[in-house]
Amino acid sequence: MEKVQGLIAAAFTPFYEDGSIHFELIPALVDKLVGDGLRGIFVCGSNGEGPNMTTEERMQVAAAFVKAARKRLLVFVHVGHSSIADARTLAAHAQAIGADAISAVAAFYFKPVSVKNLADSMGQIASAAPELPFYYYHIPHLTGVGMDMITFLQLAGASIPNFAGIKYTAPTLHEYQACVEFENGRYDILYGFDELLLPAMAVGAKGAIGSTYTFAAPRYLETMEAFRRGDIDQARRLHSYMVEVIRILVKYPPIPGQKAIMKMLGWDFGPCRLPLTTLDDAAYRQFRDELTAISFFDKVPARQAVGTT
Repeated sequence: MEKVQGLIAAAFTPFYEDGSIHFELIPALVDKLVGDGLRGIFVCGSNGEGPNMTTEERMQVAAAFVKAARKRLLVFVHVGHSSIADARTLAAHAQAIGADAISAVAAFYFKPVSVKNLADSMGQIASAAPELPFYYYHIPHLTGVGMDMITFLQLAGASIPNFAGIKYTAPTLHEYQACVEFENGRYDILYGFDELLLPAMAVGAKGAIGSTYTFAAPRYLETMEAFRRGDIDQARRLHSYMVEVIRILVKYPPIPGQKAIMKMLGWDFGPCRLPLTTLDDAAYRQFRDELTAISFFDKVPARQAVGTT
């Protein structure tokens, strides 16, 4: 697989009110993301509540997204788990169902104690799906594992045959730039903080994976296009608006908050699973009012709305 250029949406997993998976919504969501111009989807990650699902559920959700995508989008399957054995099961399954790539966070209960320990752990997972590109998912604010990524590139590149790059979800843009430039740009380093997409592009980002791309990809793609043609003022104006949106979003729990946005746009993906908690009615109304005040529903309209039946 060539380096990814464009945006990959970190897709939500839809649930029924009783917490069971609402598989019937997945094809419609994928069609929406295709229509929005996404390059790919990232399933069962943070946004998809992968760590809140059983291994069997994660395999079922991954298979549903691969089937719905029909090769119109790249499908990255997150296989990270606190158990390397379960991560290997998920990786092998992703390869068997025809996913395009796999990715894994560091173990987040018993954590790696060194960069070599981290690389060895990722190598064990990657080896279960040797035909798929493997991306390490660097997200230290959730895993508590924040190690030097240049050293990781050196070790992983030498020991993991199918190592492709990093999903880099951290604000340390100086290290991100160093990773992008490592060995003359050898690896695919996909940026993961949506509110820093434009600064990341300034230091070399060509591809990104993010949660708000699920509902606002067209606006981000306009930002990327303005940057590519050298209209930095327009790129900054477009990006500034999404920063404003995210500044409101982060007042609320991020995943329940984004599920609330999707519901406001006509996509009811149901509740979150504990320990995540769905916004109550008062918070939902306040959130909607704050977004309305900045004309969010005019600037980021729903392209396609579906119900829950």
